[in-house]
Amino acid sequence: MTRINQLFQNKENEVLNVYCTAGYPQLDSTLQVIKALQSNGVDMIELGMPYSDPLADGPVIQHSSTIALANGMTIRKLFEQLKDFRREIHLPVILMGYMNPILQYGFEKFCTDAAKVGIDGLILPDLPEYEFETEFAAIIKKYGLDFIFLVTPETSDERIRRLDELSTGFLYAVSSSSITGKAKDFSAVEKYLERLKCMKLRNPILVGFGIKDKPTFETACTHANGAIIGTAFIKALENAGDVESATKKFLNSILQ
Repeated sequence: MTRINQLFQNKENEVLNVYCTAGYPQLDSTLQVIKALQSNGVDMIELGMPYSDPLADGPVIQHSSTIALANGMTIRKLFEQLKDFRREIHLPVILMGYMNPILQYGFEKFCTDAAKVGIDGLILPDLPEYEFETEFAAIIKKYGLDFIFLVTPETSDERIRRLDELSTGFLYAVSSSSITGKAKDFSAVEKYLERLKCMKLRNPILVGFGIKDKPTFETACTHANGAIIGTAFIKALENAGDVESATKKFLNSILQ
């Protein structure tokens, strides 16, 4: 059983997945941030691989990527940093990123190295369904990695069911068709999440985009298995003198 499956088997509700950018705020912050998230109550970590031209990221996460790239973060550097991280980190860790740098690195080499260090799954928003099925799914499966697709309020029921079939681990429910960090009208989001709930999908559902505090986290958890927080946490790290204390303060505001 994978770490992600085990998590959802042990905890069906209020699963908290937090996004952080590799190499931010400093190049060597990656493990420090992951450890702080684990020790302060997070259930899963989504580790963003910085890219100069991200599709889905809002200005805050884009800015963190720009800083991380300027710090010298690369996919190769990230795998070096993660080489022994499983000695201390037992949570599921997912890599989130974009196809261009991964293809430059070599897709199979990327999956090999991700599996070798102990990564659990991938979120690649710009990998289309057809290319996934015909070219990449077999490689991802070969290395035992979960792959998580994103769905939006505009995604048809038929396509949602198809992406649910193709996804393993969980399904990422984007709260609205916009970039991360945008303010959301959660009454509209609730209708969409209720629709997903009624579809009785195969995978657990985590809600992302616009989850920023205790009220939005609790609302998301009413209709789904949990939620993903990104922009709000990156903001909390932005001017933090101490990663551990900033992470603790932020997570206490969500979980307590």
